[in-house]
Amino acid sequence: MASIPTATVGRLVTYLRALAELEEEQSEKTSSDELARRAQVSAFQVRKDLAYCGRFGTRGSGYQVAVLVRELRRVLGLTRPWHVAIMGMGRLGQALADYPNFDQYDFLLRGAFDADARKVGMVVGSMTVAHVDALPEAVTRDAIDLAFLTVPAGAAQSAADALIAAGVRGILNFAPTMIDVPDGVRVEPVDFLAGLQRLTFHMGARASEAAVSP
Repeated sequence: MASIPTATVGRLVTYLRALAELEEEQSEKTSSDELARRAQVSAFQVRKDLAYCGRFGTRGSGYQVAVLVRELRRVLGLTRPWHVAIMGMGRLGQALADYPNFDQYDFLLRGAFDADARKVGMVVGSMTVAHVDALPEAVTRDAIDLAFLTVPAGAAQSAADALIAAGVRGILNFAPTMIDVPDGVRVEPVDFLAGLQRLTFHMGARASEAAVSP
């Protein structure tokens, strides 16, 4: 399989979400036009993105929804359950622990950790918060693959270092700061403030266009 650009991977995730909606609607077939409408891209972009995944559509008759779901899940690595830990059990960490639908997508919460002794022993969702010192044993015992990093910015690097030392190789970083990781570890940032700033840019640009329109 050819290397897939990061932007394309993001759209493949969106197509998979659209396909889940189609399955809920009991649709057996779909088309690039329908996926484009749901993903808010062009049909050409859909076809170009799906070409990275192989040839499994039929020109003129579209795609079998079940086949496309299976192939996208394969490409995205969703062919097995992924075990996830939460590092940092403040309000965001607790909210994530209470989120009910991770297991529908094969992400299984397996541990909650915090350096604050006052939080250790709290029951959040289905998990009891453990001290960060218990992380290495838990990663081995529970085969933890990924982690949500939900600590304050000032603690993010040390918390990430602890996760990596314990054997975690994928981090979804909610902390509003960059973290340094070695080769072989992947970090995906989730930056709410950056998203808001992008929104204000587009809203401002739209308002400027409206102001100059005749």
